[in-house]
Amino acid sequence: MQFFPAALQNLADQFARLPGIGGKTAQRLAFHVLSLPLEDAQEFADAIVDAKRSVKCCPQCQNLTDRELCPICDDDTRDKSLICVVAEPRDVIAMERSREFKGVYHVLHGVISPMNHVTQNDIRVMELLNRVAKGDVREVIMATNPDTEGESTAMYISRLLRPLEVRVTRLAYGIPVGSQLEYADEVTLSRALAGRQDM
Repeated sequence: MQFFPAALQNLADQFARLPGIGGKTAQRLAFHVLSLPLEDAQEFADAIVDAKRSVKCCPQCQNLTDRELCPICDDDTRDKSLICVVAEPRDVIAMERSREFKGVYHVLHGVISPMNHVTQNDIRVMELLNRVAKGDVREVIMATNPDTEGESTAMYISRLLRPLEVRVTRLAYGIPVGSQLEYADEVTLSRALAGRQDM
């Protein structure tokens, strides 16, 4: 027995296809969209279509942009010889919030994950190697997540970069500010010790 009109059920099904959206949340979103005035619903639909049509990958760093180059690659004040490699475009936003990094980025659009059938051919590794091979890069900072997939991706890329004679570094990981030592796991503590700095 069908509880909802077919169009409403289809809308809920489309929301349910989004990552992190379960069936009940998808229904709530569908009901919310249905309650919007027609003009607001049309604006919402137009925003999706406009983003899909206009947003593309920057040809240099693979970050998302609606221009020829993304604003970071187009900024002459950025250090183009320093590349920070991240897994996803949202990681660029996280790094930029720190206001500490003055180089440029390379977005992989994923990490190697055999369990999810993602191989090195599915992420943007070759584009990075081509950038570094041009010879203008002095350091590549691997800033993938400190989980199994992020670590294996960073190791794989660092091995590929070794013949290009570029310095490859990894973000230091340690104890978050405001936490307590007793709750830190062994890997976090060993990373914190390895990444310690002079005071």
